[in-house]
Amino acid sequence: MRYFFALILAFGYNSKTISQEEQILVQCDPITGLCEIPDFEATEKDIEWNDDEELFYIGDPMCSWCWGISPQINALERYATQEHIKFNLVMGGLRPGGGQDWSKSFKRFLEHHWHQVNETSGQPFNFSIFKKDDFNYDTEPACRAVITVRTIAPDKTLTFYELVQYYFYVESKDPKQLDFYKVICEKLDIDFKTFSDTFSSESMKVATQNDFIKSRELGVRGFPSIIYRHNDQLYTIASGYTEFEDLKAAIQKLKSKND
Repeated sequence: MRYFFALILAFGYNSKTISQEEQILVQCDPITGLCEIPDFEATEKDIEWNDDEELFYIGDPMCSWCWGISPQINALERYATQEHIKFNLVMGGLRPGGGQDWSKSFKRFLEHHWHQVNETSGQPFNFSIFKKDDFNYDTEPACRAVITVRTIAPDKTLTFYELVQYYFYVESKDPKQLDFYKVICEKLDIDFKTFSDTFSSESMKVATQNDFIKSRELGVRGFPSIIYRHNDQLYTIASGYTEFEDLKAAIQKLKSKND
């Protein structure tokens, strides 16, 4: 089984901004299916919890392993609903601000990596993006779009997140463009004017940075990550690509241990 158990403490990030080094220095492991973020300095922080148990899925719409694990997360969300476990979608911020040169070597790295995700997960990819002369791999707007929908239409958040992934990875559209989200809003019956105004607001930019900080407060070091909380204890049940049945088994084992 690919899942593992690890009791972790909640940590607070020591800055409200993500450095340029963090923006571009991301390593993705084809074996574990984890896109790691660089080391960061953390300090212990107490977090108050409202429910006895909940799940946190920490990802990024432009993280290819997060696209790979998407069907497993969809099944996990349905299982959480069935078991009355609160399901939280947190944006981690893989490359906020971008900054990586769209060089031949970077494009070769990405294309090879996307092929690996496709082979492992079966998720489809469109590789025409690599024919572009220039592209800024900035993941902040896509994360902000998800947080915007989480704010104005929370019950549609995960579906919106999946559609952002689909239109980027399969339709090869650019999530940095506001019009990218129009067809998704139409599909989900979300008023695009409301979405646009909220997405462009300063409050959503702040909320997005807060999600990035929260992912680090949860001790996350890469995406996709899934954390199960029981009372005041956090357990990492997935750090990288993981099948739903393994996630379910991990939750059930922890539930029986804590009951």
